[in-house]
Amino acid sequence: MTAMPDTGRSNAIGITLIVLVMVFLTINDTGVKWLSNDYPLHQIVFIRSSIGICITIVLLQFEGGWGKLRTARPGLHVIRALLLVLANILFFAGLATLPLAEATALFFIAPLCITLLSMPLLGAPVGPRRFFAVLVGFAGVVMMTRPVGGAADAPPLWALALPVAAALCYALMQILTRKLGANSPASALSFYIQAAFILTGIGFFLAAGDGRFAVGVENASLQFLFRAWIVPPVGDWWILGGLGVIIGVMGYCLAQAYRLGEPSVIAPFEYVALPFAVLWGFLIWGDLPDAWATAGIVMIVGSGVYVFVRERRVSTPDAALSKSPTPHDPA
Repeated sequence: MTAMPDTGRSNAIGITLIVLVMVFLTINDTGVKWLSNDYPLHQIVFIRSSIGICITIVLLQFEGGWGKLRTARPGLHVIRALLLVLANILFFAGLATLPLAEATALFFIAPLCITLLSMPLLGAPVGPRRFFAVLVGFAGVVMMTRPVGGAADAPPLWALALPVAAALCYALMQILTRKLGANSPASALSFYIQAAFILTGIGFFLAAGDGRFAVGVENASLQFLFRAWIVPPVGDWWILGGLGVIIGVMGYCLAQAYRLGEPSVIAPFEYVALPFAVLWGFLIWGDLPDAWATAGIVMIVGSGVYVFVRERRVSTPDAALSKSPTPHDPA
C-alpha cells in the first residue's frame, strides 16, 4: 500500500487529534458545569490551568526542554494567548444574556471563520465542495438550536455579537497556531496559553476574588463570573484535578492538531463536540435530542466526514496523477 503524502498524513493526524480534543472539551465543560453553582469561573480556570501547566512542562521536556520556549516572535505568542483568553471572556459575557444553546451555536461559527480566514491569511486553497461542506455543518448547528422566538423575544444585537466576537478571536488564535507552529512545538504553544489563563485568574482574584461585584446580582451567569473564591473541599479536588489533567492533554493536542493540519481541513471537525455534548447530557442528566437536534447532528457529522474523505482522496498519489498538473487542488 502506498504511504499517504506528508500533507495528507499531517491532516489525518490533525483530524484525529481534534476529535480527541472535542471529546476532552465536552468532558471539561461537563465538569465545569457541575462545579458552576459553587465556584467562580476564573477560580476553576486558575486551578485547572495550574495543574495543566505541570503536564505541559513534562511534555515540553520531551520536545526539547525549556529552550523551546525561546522565540523570535514573542509578540505573536502573547497575542495568541490573549485572543484565547478574550474568547473565553466574551463567550461567558454573552452567556449572561443569551440562552446557552444559542450562545454555543453562535460560537460554533468558529470553524467556518477558520476556514474562511485560512484563505487570505495562510493562502490555503478552499474549494467550493469543502466550503459547502462547512456551510452544511454550520446549518446543522443552527438546526440543533432552532429560532429563539418572535421579534419581541429576540435578544439585543450587542448580546448576539459577543459569542460571534469570541468565535472570531478563537479562529484568529488557531490561525496564529498554524503560523507559530512551524518553529514552536505544541508543548510550548500550550505552555503560553496555560500561563495566560493562570495570570488572568490571578488578575480576577485580585480585582474581584472577594465577590464584591456579585453582591445583589441575580443573573446566574454573572454570578458564575464574579462570585467570591472559596477553598475547595477535599471531595471537589478530584474533579478539579481531573479537569487539570484534561486541560493539560487537551491544550497539547489542540496546538498539535493546528500545527500539523491545515486549518481549513481541521476546523470542521470541531463540530464533533456537539454530538458528544448530547451524549454526556443523556448519560448524566437524561437529556435526549429531539428530531431537529438529531437532524442537525447528522448534518454536522456528515459534513466533517465528507471533508476528511475528500481530503484523503485528493491527497493520494493516484488521484494526483489522474488530474491535470496544477500546483494546488482546492477540495
